[in-house]
Amino acid sequence: MQLGLVGLGKMGFNMRERVRRAGHEVIGYDRNPEVSDSESLADMVSKLEAPRVVWVMVPAGDITRNTVKELSELLEPGDLVIDGGNSKFTDDRIHADLLAEKEIGYLDCGVSGGVWGLDNGYALMVGGDAKHVEQAMPIFDALRPEGPREEGFAHAGKVGAGHYSKMVHNGIEYGLMQAYAEGFELLDKTDVVDNVPAVISAWQRGTVVRSWLLDLLVRALESDPELDDLRGYVEDSGEGRWTVEEGINNAVPLPVISAALFARFTSRQEDSPAMRAVAALRNQFGGHSVHLAGPSSGSGSTQG
Repeated sequence: MQLGLVGLGKMGFNMRERVRRAGHEVIGYDRNPEVSDSESLADMVSKLEAPRVVWVMVPAGDITRNTVKELSELLEPGDLVIDGGNSKFTDDRIHADLLAEKEIGYLDCGVSGGVWGLDNGYALMVGGDAKHVEQAMPIFDALRPEGPREEGFAHAGKVGAGHYSKMVHNGIEYGLMQAYAEGFELLDKTDVVDNVPAVISAWQRGTVVRSWLLDLLVRALESDPELDDLRGYVEDSGEGRWTVEEGINNAVPLPVISAALFARFTSRQEDSPAMRAVAALRNQFGGHSVHLAGPSSGSGSTQG
């Protein structure tokens, strides 16, 4: 079948190639003319035969909203739009309703697999009507990992369910990465363990903590055993925050995911105002030593 693919960045570029390898025709559009197959969204749509399926793979927020709005004016009844970016699930109902006014279908699809998806396949979590899922199934089958469909693809529920599932997936990812990171730091700080990369590498088989994320940590340590080439500054793309918000909205305790999110905030502070306040309080009530700011550092008393 044919697929229109909007957004040919790190993910979209590889997804286009994987779908083509499966024998489908993909006509992509990107603002970068070096990778684009068409001159504009309108040009891309004109090259597709009805009923059209258009996959949107652009950054979440205004860029996705504007793309969906423009597609609503270019597509025809019976066509289908799939948002495969990391949009917040609350946007999906808005997009679906906008397109429904023109009798255009809508699916939201959470996509996991990163830059490795070209060869390994992408895990897909889809929200929307079953008839639209069936319409796009050849594309989903091309993108998902080889093997049983249910091990790499899920029709998660109604519109919004796909992005909600991906949000929770990414929240879990935050917690897993933070646990591995804390374990690495403890191993690195102690004088008991001499070969940290060897220990972490040995966890890859036969242990209960083995995972693909662990494999990726081993890969990183192979090229930089102390991870000295990196600065410990970590952004968050939004899903972690949304997951914590949903935990609050549904009275679901998420201590691990919340802590992992806040750890990312801490990573961006060269000098934490909160921890300065803690140091001041310890010095005030207990006379505990403090490290003074400035070129020469002094300390308070060392009681207790």
